[in-house]
Amino acid sequence: MSTIATMINTWEFNRTRTLGLLDQVEKSGKSDAVLAFRPGKGRAHIAWQIMHIGITEELFATHRLKGTDPSFSELVPRFKGGSTPDDNIPTLAHIRDVLTHSRQHLIKTINTFSEGDLLTIPPNFAERGWTIGQLLNVIAWHEGHHQGQAHITFNLWNTANQ
Repeated sequence: MSTIATMINTWEFNRTRTLGLLDQVEKSGKSDAVLAFRPGKGRAHIAWQIMHIGITEELFATHRLKGTDPSFSELVPRFKGGSTPDDNIPTLAHIRDVLTHSRQHLIKTINTFSEGDLLTIPPNFAERGWTIGQLLNVIAWHEGHHQGQAHITFNLWNTANQ
C-alpha cells in the first residue's frame, strides 16, 4: 500500500472517532447545548472544534494545495485557524455535511499526487518547509488534536450537567 493510501486510511479511522463523538452529542438529546458548550470563558465550543477540522481540510484541498477558492467560503473566516469562535452554533447536520464534503475534496486533491511528490514542498508551504509527505501527517494529527479537544469538552459538559 502506498504512503498516500496509508495516510488516507489513517484519516478515515480518525474520522470514525470524530463522527462517533457527534453521535454521542446527538444521543445526549441536548445537541444544541452540547455543541455550544465552552470549557471556559473565551474558549472554543465543541461545534467550533469540529467545524475547524472540516474547514481546515477544505483549505488544504483547495487554496493551500491547488490555489483555488474553497467551498464553504462563508464559513472560512469563522472556523479557520486563528479565528475567534462566535455564538452562531451550526447544527449537527451542517457539521456532518461540512466534514463529508471537505473530506471528499481533500481526498480528490491528495490523489492527484504520487509517491514521487512526497518530498515536494508546495508553494503555499515554502515558508514552513513542509513537504507533501509532512502535510499528510499534519492533516492526520490535526483531526486527532481537535477531536480530542472536543471530546474532553464534551466530558466536561457531561460532568457539569449530570
